[in-house]
Amino acid sequence: RREFQRVYDCLDIKLVERGESYYQDRMTRVVKEFEDRGLVELDEGRKIVFTPGQSLPLTVVKSDGGYTYDTSDLAAVHQRLFEENADIIIYVTDSGQGPHFQLVFAAAQMIGWYDPKVTRVEHAGFGVVLGEDKKKFKTRSGDTVRLMDLLEEGLKRSMDKLKEKERDKVLTPDELLKAQRAVAFGCIKYADLSHNRINDYVFSFDKMLDDRGNTAAYLLYAFTRIRSIARLANIDESTLRRAAETTEIILDHEKEWKLGKCILRFPEILQKILEDLLLHTLCDYLYELATTFTEFYDSCYCVEKDRQTGEVLKINMWRMLLCEATATIMAKCFDILGINPVQRM
Repeated sequence: RREFQRVYDCLDIKLVERGESYYQDRMTRVVKEFEDRGLVELDEGRKIVFTPGQSLPLTVVKSDGGYTYDTSDLAAVHQRLFEENADIIIYVTDSGQGPHFQLVFAAAQMIGWYDPKVTRVEHAGFGVVLGEDKKKFKTRSGDTVRLMDLLEEGLKRSMDKLKEKERDKVLTPDELLKAQRAVAFGCIKYADLSHNRINDYVFSFDKMLDDRGNTAAYLLYAFTRIRSIARLANIDESTLRRAAETTEIILDHEKEWKLGKCILRFPEILQKILEDLLLHTLCDYLYELATTFTEFYDSCYCVEKDRQTGEVLKINMWRMLLCEATATIMAKCFDILGINPVQRM
C-alpha cells in the first residue's frame, strides 16, 4: 500500500479506498434482495442470476457459501447508486473485463436499481501497453515493469533533457525541479492518454520526451512560451482582464481567423469526450491548438520592441487576448488530463 501511495502522490491521484471488507454486509443484503425478487436460481449448490439476453449467469454465492467478484461488484454498484447518489459511474479497467461488467450492469437494471436513460453506468476499457518490440511491456528479465520504476526513469531522463537544452542555466533550482516533474510525469500520462484507450500502444521514453510532435514535452514548452509573451511585455493578469472587457477583437489576418476558430471548437471537443470517454480526442485538439498558435505567432506580431534597447514600442492588445485565450484553454486541457504545467521551463 505504501508503494501504491508513492505512485499516487507522483501522479497527483486522489482515491477513496474501499476494500472487500467494506462491502461484506452489503453483499449479504444484495443477495437477499435478488432472492426476494425471485431472480436467484440454484445450480449445483451455487446461487446464480441470469440477465435478459445473456447465456452466462452471475454467480452471487459459491457452493461453499462464499461470495464472488460478481457479488462484490453488484454491492459496489448498489452502494454508489443509493449511498453516493451517483449520476455517472465509470469503471476503468482492461478491456478483457468488459463482458463481466456488462452482466453486472444488466443485473442492476433488471432489478430496477437504475434507468440508463437517467443514470449513466459505463465501462471504459483500455488496451495493453507494449514494449518497442511490440510485445507485452516487460523488463529484460521478463518481469512486469513496475510503474514506480518508470516514473523514476522518467525523472532521470527529463532532467537530462532539460540540461541538454541548458535550462539549468536559466531556471532557479526550484523552477528546474518543478519543470523536471512536470515533464516526467506529464509525458508518461500524456503518452497513455493521447492514444485511443481501446487499442494497444507502444511505450517509448524517447518518443514521449521528444519536444517535437504530439507529446507533453512539446505542449508544455509551447505553453510556457505563450505565458512568457505577456510577461515579457510587462502585462499582468489584471491588465488582460480589463482589456478583455474593453478591447474590440479584430481578426484581419488569416492566421488570426484560424486560431480564433480553433479556440471556438473547445466546447464541442469537451462534449465529444463526455459522450465517448476517449481522451485522445482532447489530446489531438490540444496539439492542434498549440501548432495553430505557433503559425499565428510566426505571422502576426503581438509585441513590437526596439531592436537596440529592447524597449516595448507597441502592443497589439487583441492579439495578446488571443494569446491569453489560447493559454487559458491549454491550461484547462492540462487540468482535465491531470498534467501540471509550469510557468517557466
